[in-house]
Amino acid sequence: MPVLFSRLFFLFLFMGAGAGIANLAGWGGVGTSLGAGAGGVLWLGWDSWLFLRLLDGLCRLQEEPEIEAEVPPRYLFALGGETVGWVYRLLRQKSIRANEQRDRLEFLLAVLFASPNGVILLDGKERIEWFNRRAIEHYGQEIQQAIGQPIIHFLRDPAFVGRMTSRDFEQAVTLDSPVSTGALPLRLSVRIYPCRQDYMMLLSQDITQLEQAEAIRRDFVSNVSHEIRTPLTVLMGFVETMQTLELSEEERQEYLQRMASQAVRMHNLVDDLLTISRLDGRPPPDLSEWMSIKKLLQQCETDAYALSALTLGENAPHHIIFPDAAVQAQAGEIAGAAVELQSALFNLISNAVRYTPPDGDIVIDWCKLENGNARFSVQDSGPGIAPEHIPRLTERFYRVDNDRSRRSGGTGLGLAIVSRVLRRHGATLHIDSKPGHGACFAIEFPANRIRATYPT
Repeated sequence: MPVLFSRLFFLFLFMGAGAGIANLAGWGGVGTSLGAGAGGVLWLGWDSWLFLRLLDGLCRLQEEPEIEAEVPPRYLFALGGETVGWVYRLLRQKSIRANEQRDRLEFLLAVLFASPNGVILLDGKERIEWFNRRAIEHYGQEIQQAIGQPIIHFLRDPAFVGRMTSRDFEQAVTLDSPVSTGALPLRLSVRIYPCRQDYMMLLSQDITQLEQAEAIRRDFVSNVSHEIRTPLTVLMGFVETMQTLELSEEERQEYLQRMASQAVRMHNLVDDLLTISRLDGRPPPDLSEWMSIKKLLQQCETDAYALSALTLGENAPHHIIFPDAAVQAQAGEIAGAAVELQSALFNLISNAVRYTPPDGDIVIDWCKLENGNARFSVQDSGPGIAPEHIPRLTERFYRVDNDRSRRSGGTGLGLAIVSRVLRRHGATLHIDSKPGHGACFAIEFPANRIRATYPT
């Protein structure tokens, strides 16, 4: 009602002003009526213009609620004063709340989209409605074409379908990803969470590395138990024999020698395990400690000839070739832990000595590469390695030939130690071998750990 009275007031005011102007002009009765009509038409135009301004302000407010409406107080007075202002403020508050809710929803969706876990949102009919970026990695690009399809038509794993059918969402489902392959396995743990209005959310987590780590742990415990139990059983047997039987001095010395050999084997195994534990628990060496590559190679050369003589005894010695003096002098220095690097280099040489037959060739080389890196290599003329074994050589306790490795005194941890030392120094191990053609083990050190001259 206030709006109606206000508009009538201005209508009569405009008509009265028009009639008064016509009367003052001496137009008579007809002129007065025309003046009143002209005032009414003028009011109609003015009133329409006010409403258009108001509607324009309200439309702009709905699209951009943060701006102030361009409706001066005099317009509000003409259109009903507080009533129009109240409607205006109400619409503005409603628009602000709607935009705040939209911004909050967009923020939540952005958080879900960036989640480290795969997220799939299902509607009330269990159809795929939305998914995040990680879900594409977990389920493949095909999920983009599966929007609007029931989830059990996309994920056909029997365990998952059974869980959806039984509505048992208490436990997670472990399944193979649709993009999983033998070369690149991908295992997912999928949990289903019911939401409001019959909506559901599928949360998937990549557990491939967890399962692999658990498998490695089980294998490691099993291997350690087996590796220690074997020499321990032998020791116990010899001890029992010596306690229960009368032995000659020659037999006694033979048993003691075998017992000592098994004790050394256990000692080496424990020592290698402790070495791996220390390497895994230490930070990588920095670039503050530099050592002469020439001294490393000379120490390796001395130890290689000694090991060859110990291994072969009176048999034909190995032909071991090291870089000449000029190459060693120009090799420069390398940054890192000296003990670790010495151990890694000599481990490759010792493997070559152990597996190369008498009178065989072992060539050790050191060279600078064009990209600034340095390469240390050990080439032998041994039996070689089949291709299927090469990717697993650096695994703990992995052996190509178990019996031969144990006879030669190996623990099965040497290359595992080498791989850890190289990783700590930013280096890489390359293995090239074919059965019957020997093997080449090469280490490539990064350029930032090599310098050509001694500091001045």
